[in-house]
Amino acid sequence: MKKTFQCEAKIENLNTATAFLEETLEEIGCGMKESMQLSVALEEIFVNIAHYAYAKTDSSGKIIPDTGSGQMSLTLVAEDGKVYMTFEDEGIPYNPLEKKDPDVTLSVEEREIGGLGIYMVKKSMDEITYENKDGKNILTLMKKL
Repeated sequence: MKKTFQCEAKIENLNTATAFLEETLEEIGCGMKESMQLSVALEEIFVNIAHYAYAKTDSSGKIIPDTGSGQMSLTLVAEDGKVYMTFEDEGIPYNPLEKKDPDVTLSVEEREIGGLGIYMVKKSMDEITYENKDGKNILTLMKKL
């Protein structure tokens, strides 16, 4: 089974993307725990793409979230007891796997802002790959069912 959802990378489209995921997972009989993990991962990655993939930069090169727009796609593949969730966008090249994991032993006040979402995704998925190919960021998450 393979299904693809495409939309503008805007927060307003998150609910539609989530509904697409939930319907597809229900079709394949995905368990509750795995469905929740995939839903959280979808939200984290979708929000990051919506905020940062097409964002503009200021004169110092700092990214200004939510200042641009572009398309993104989400492809779900279910095979051999696994679900693959692939996100593609043509935004700023960014490999979230290179981001240093936050030090979760520190208190919230001591911890740097950011990075907790992708850290949760890394911990809940069985495999994650990233590549930038033909001007596209391609992030694939795999979850065993």
